Amino acid sequence: MAHTHKLIDGVRIDLTAEEIAELNARDQIENQRIAELPSTKELAAQREAEKASGKQKLKDLGLSDAEIKALTGA
Repeated sequence: MAHTHKLIDGVRIDLTAEEIAELNARDQIENQRIAELPSTKELAAQREAEKASGKQKLKDLGLSDAEIKALTGA
């Protein structure tokens, strides 16, 4: 985003070079954080893997499929 001015009490004031550089640096950091977030597909795949792992652990404890369904609703 191009930062050029700020509004103070409704008055438009041009930003200094230092303010623009600081805002651009903040934008760059924020964009990097956003890029590092997992995608919706990755989150869905992780959730499915966790569900399967949880069900397997319940089976390993000796629960039947019907008991697991009754506990988890799935």
